[in-house]
Amino acid sequence: MCSARVRRARTAFSRRNIIDDPGTESAVDTERTVAQVGEFEVISRAVADRVQPPSTILGPGDDAAVVAAPDGRIAVSTDMLVHGRHFRLDWSSPVQIGRKAIAQNGADIAAMGARCSGFLVSLGCPADTPLRVTDGLNEGMWLEAVAAGSAIVGGDVVQSPDLVISVTALGDLQGRAPVLRSGARVGDLIAYAGRLGWSAAGLALLLTDTDRTGHDAVLDAHRVPVPPYRAGVGAAEAGATSLTDVSDGLLSDLGHIADASNVRMDIDPELLDIPAELRSAATVMGVDPLDWVLTGGEDHALVGTFGNQGAVPAEWTVIGRVEHLGDDRASRVTVDGRVHSGRSGWTSFESE
Repeated sequence: MCSARVRRARTAFSRRNIIDDPGTESAVDTERTVAQVGEFEVISRAVADRVQPPSTILGPGDDAAVVAAPDGRIAVSTDMLVHGRHFRLDWSSPVQIGRKAIAQNGADIAAMGARCSGFLVSLGCPADTPLRVTDGLNEGMWLEAVAAGSAIVGGDVVQSPDLVISVTALGDLQGRAPVLRSGARVGDLIAYAGRLGWSAAGLALLLTDTDRTGHDAVLDAHRVPVPPYRAGVGAAEAGATSLTDVSDGLLSDLGHIADASNVRMDIDPELLDIPAELRSAATVMGVDPLDWVLTGGEDHALVGTFGNQGAVPAEWTVIGRVEHLGDDRASRVTVDGRVHSGRSGWTSFESE
């Protein structure tokens, strides 16, 4: 699911601000735009000299791509990103935004225990968008698709009043059953792979005028998530009983597993890693970094459940246990046995 953290940034951008890179002043007027070169040139620049993996039988250039589905099934997920709501070009470069667009979709495939086998990308943009913006987006998307072990196999470009990116991810289950949210069992261990709270820390710094010196790592984590793609496959191979990606917040996304499995998830906060980078950013912001770890989204870590300690792969960290739901059905996810005070994560249509 798509998780957006730019909702509170209500700056009224001019067209020039929307299409400029961070730090760029006014090169827009002298650059070629997508209107000047046309849709097919934009597409050609996106796919020229790109290498497709063996799973791509027919890549870009025809009416549809053809992607191998060796076991007869394809895992599919889709997300949309809208400028000003899910990303800002005064905060992130086009390359970073392209990487983020692919990463949040690839993480959903990994959360099914599948391997990414292809991405379809649709781009809507104003007619006067500079080619350097679309070229940068394409470069970022290809970089991340390769990092996920896959490629972009097709897509579309249209004119729209705002910059919009829509990505559909395809995945190969490689003969395994998909790892669902509904499989958690009482007694299972809860574990995660990847990073938690980093993107939320970066966003918190970006939303204020606080001095950000020395916090490049968390700022970059918000701009470009680093999903543990291979950890999803590893979890499936190890027999994970449930799995999801952390897009909206650890507590919120564990809540999806708890709801689907009809169980309670209890987290031990002492087992959660809070690295020095998060503690430093939290000191600057005057907040508890544990709140970022518990409720911050968009790191696209993976969290799931395993039947026993021996089944938990080495790159996963155990942080709790699955318990009986009990009579208090509102307490589906607890921290050290108690319901966490405050919000549990992001919801797309929450009030501002």
